[in-house]
Amino acid sequence: MQVTESELPTREPTPFSFTDWSEMPPAVGFGITWLGVLIAAWIANFVAKKIIVRAVRAVIGRTRAKWDDVLVENKVFERLSHLAPALVFYVAAPWLFPESQAEYAIGLRRVATVWMFLAGARAGNALFESFITLGRSQPAFRDKPLRSYAQVLSILLWLGVGIVSIATLMDKSPWALLTGLGAMTAILLLVFKDSLLGFVASVQIAGNDMLRIGDWVEMPKYGADGDVLDIGLNTVKIQNWDKTVSTIPTYAFMTDSFKNWRGMTESGGRRIKRSIVIDMSSIRFLDQADLDRLRQVQCIADYLEETSKEAATWNAEQGIDDTSMVNGRHLTNLGTFRAYISNYLERNPQIRKDMTFLVRQLAPGAQGLPIEIYVFSGEQRWVQYEGILADIFDHLLAAIGEFDLRVYQQPSGSDVAALRGLAQ
Repeated sequence: MQVTESELPTREPTPFSFTDWSEMPPAVGFGITWLGVLIAAWIANFVAKKIIVRAVRAVIGRTRAKWDDVLVENKVFERLSHLAPALVFYVAAPWLFPESQAEYAIGLRRVATVWMFLAGARAGNALFESFITLGRSQPAFRDKPLRSYAQVLSILLWLGVGIVSIATLMDKSPWALLTGLGAMTAILLLVFKDSLLGFVASVQIAGNDMLRIGDWVEMPKYGADGDVLDIGLNTVKIQNWDKTVSTIPTYAFMTDSFKNWRGMTESGGRRIKRSIVIDMSSIRFLDQADLDRLRQVQCIADYLEETSKEAATWNAEQGIDDTSMVNGRHLTNLGTFRAYISNYLERNPQIRKDMTFLVRQLAPGAQGLPIEIYVFSGEQRWVQYEGILADIFDHLLAAIGEFDLRVYQQPSGSDVAALRGLAQ
């Protein structure tokens, strides 16, 4: 807003003019005038904050709407109240200086105008915060990066206010300043590099639905493993499981790899993938005595009955010589143990049967033969999930001896001591 001398209100000199005291020194009249304006500005500020703002709060407190309460919480009206003293100085500027110093009055009006611009910008920032709060209260926007968009709007607002304020103080057109900024594009790009990268990343993250507030993400490069608290223009805040907070650049989620566990959460199950390594020297065929003994295990009684009959029938049809168990088809303790694991997990109500359900052998290695369990738990909460996982493997490790199998483990000090004792 530009003010020229011709636009200042004209006034007729009177014996009581603030700037034309006939019975006292000009300095005294000048001081009294300034004192009166300062008092008027203080009164305007007091009325705006203590009376008008409080009255608005009282009225809003009686309404049922929630959006106006959010405006009060973010102090939108309090920041607008700073316009009152600026308006007083803007209106009183022509009376604070004599006509011979009209340029000072024009300068004061420009300062008051910039003051109002800045007060309006602060109120605009508070309004953006209110939009974020209101948006997160709606299920449709709760997981969207609203803060990123609000920060972009805030940058644009302050950039516009800065240009208009400088133009007002210099008595120049804002368009002339914008034209001059073209030569500073490289510098501006360097200054706002992180903000520009963050804005582009925020748009891509939101457009591709890569990240939401509340997602469990894992980013080993930054030591982050936890829930997303906030998605900002420049940073993403992640609360780790140890309650620490990791702050990661937003654009890092576009340039680096990360794991989002949202799919697991939405599926209703949580994967269990763990192996038991079998000592291969303990694997053997089952004889009749073993079959009779294992039929006492209810979980695999039907399996043993059906599989034994099927193997015997096949051997008879093929004319197999059963004097050696290598000939024909015979049950092994390892295969029977795999069947036991499958039946045991089938009977476990905490395991999802409608998702991947697999008990398999992995390739044998120097440590033995891994038997991997690949199933999904219906419980996703960490503590409960770990309890289910521990109960399953506690039982399987205790039951493996019933099948004359041994779990492989590296020799310990007691193993070496036992061998030494045998040698002696």
